[in-house]
Amino acid sequence: MERNEILKQVNAIFIDTLDDEDVVIEETTTANDVEEWDSLTHIQLVVAIEKHFKIRFTSKEIQSWNNVGEMLNCIQEKGI
Repeated sequence: MERNEILKQVNAIFIDTLDDEDVVIEETTTANDVEEWDSLTHIQLVVAIEKHFKIRFTSKEIQSWNNVGEMLNCIQEKGI
C-alpha cells in the first residue's frame, strides 16, 4: 500500500476516534498539534490503527513515535 493511502486511512481513524471531522494530519503532525489528542486518546488511536490494519505494535515502537510520519513508518514496516 502506498504511503499516501496509509496516511488517508490513518487520518480517517483520527477523525473517527477524535470525533472531529475537521482533523487533518500530516507526516509532521504531533500530539501537540491536535487539541483532542491526549494520552488516553493516543491509546484509543493505537488500538484503532492496530485493528484497522490487523497489526500489533510493541510498547517500544509506540514510545518511539515523535510524529505521525514515524507512526506511518512503523505501519509500513509491518508489511502494509
